[in-house]
Amino acid sequence: EYSCEYGSLKFYALCGVGGVLSCGLTHTAVVPLDLVKCRMQVDPQKYKSIFNGFSVTVKEDGVRGLAKGWAPTFIGYSMQGLCKFGFYEVFKILYGNMLGEENAYLWRTSLYLAASASAEFFADIALAPMEAAKVRIQTQPGYANTLRQAVPKMFGEEGIWA
Repeated sequence: EYSCEYGSLKFYALCGVGGVLSCGLTHTAVVPLDLVKCRMQVDPQKYKSIFNGFSVTVKEDGVRGLAKGWAPTFIGYSMQGLCKFGFYEVFKILYGNMLGEENAYLWRTSLYLAASASAEFFADIALAPMEAAKVRIQTQPGYANTLRQAVPKMFGEEGIWA
């Protein structure tokens, strides 16, 4: 009667896939807006407003320039969503089992907050490398145009902690 058993590996995998789809796809869809926002933060004299930022970007890089950073955005936010949605369920069950059924019910709001915070900790770690590459691609002219160019350059300049 259910698609999978609650707490099974299939359950966690489906939660993770839901996170990949909801975070990876949605963040990738708004890459042009994010690109202009990041450029406005880095160079407010050049990118004076959202509309001006779009105009300047299209003039300098063409319409394709609005997609700069799409690959690290998709990969990074997919990994973040996978961890956020998947680990939330893992931690919710883990902490609930530690508290016992009655206490888990009585303290459910705190349990959900603790599970969410724990999942977000790992989700942000999964996102960070791709976010670092994305920001360099989008805001440092001439640094790199693609993820394939950015990663080796970052590694060569700063090592594994880049």
